[in-house]
Amino acid sequence: MSGRRQKVLVLYLANSALDAPVIAWALYDGAGETINAVDGVSLRVEPGEFVALYGPSGSGKTTLLMLAATIKQPDSGSIAFDGRELASLTTRESARFRRETVGIVFQGFHLRQGASALDNACLKLLALNMRWSDAQSQARPWLERLGLGHRLESRPAEMSMGERQRVALARALATKPRLLLADEPTGNLDTRRSQEVLGLLRDICTEENIPVILVTHDPQATTYVSRVHTLRDGTLSDGLHLDLHATVS
Repeated sequence: MSGRRQKVLVLYLANSALDAPVIAWALYDGAGETINAVDGVSLRVEPGEFVALYGPSGSGKTTLLMLAATIKQPDSGSIAFDGRELASLTTRESARFRRETVGIVFQGFHLRQGASALDNACLKLLALNMRWSDAQSQARPWLERLGLGHRLESRPAEMSMGERQRVALARALATKPRLLLADEPTGNLDTRRSQEVLGLLRDICTEENIPVILVTHDPQATTYVSRVHTLRDGTLSDGLHLDLHATVS
């Protein structure tokens, strides 16, 4: 790892002031070389902020999101949410944090193939020991709001990629998370559905006063957010750098 002092990623949801100095995470390629997937990043997200992490594929966007979700642990630096240090959580504590506090929309959907759309949207609620009938009552409105009211009993194999993405989003929102992390949530949607989902994320951010972090390589998505940061080669800069768009794959 780099010997220089690294800073920190801070996810901030509290009224008291909090310094946000940096985070780093690295991996090794097959030749033993260090690749700084996230290198010296400093970020603070306030309640009610909809923040976009924009950049080409391989820039470190998803890695940064996984660090915020405690799926990965930083090699150096600090991650804090609501005044709680996350980097030192045990595996069990991290799982509980994700289950109770965070809503995550993955690129890969992670749906159960033999379960219906409604069943899939209920999974996190059931993991919180909610009764089945209550879980259905809480998840169904999100599916309907996302245009899937006619797909409640459909299995993933019977749905389009865009419909599967919306089921995954409904699952993330059904638990009423205090932090929402979305990894390319519009990547498999057409223009109209993309606009609807981005508008919904913006509304949830405002209505629930929660921080929302959106990973995207679509510059159009950034028009819905309150703040944009560009990631390239693991480093973060303020604003939307459209010159990167030519390198997007």
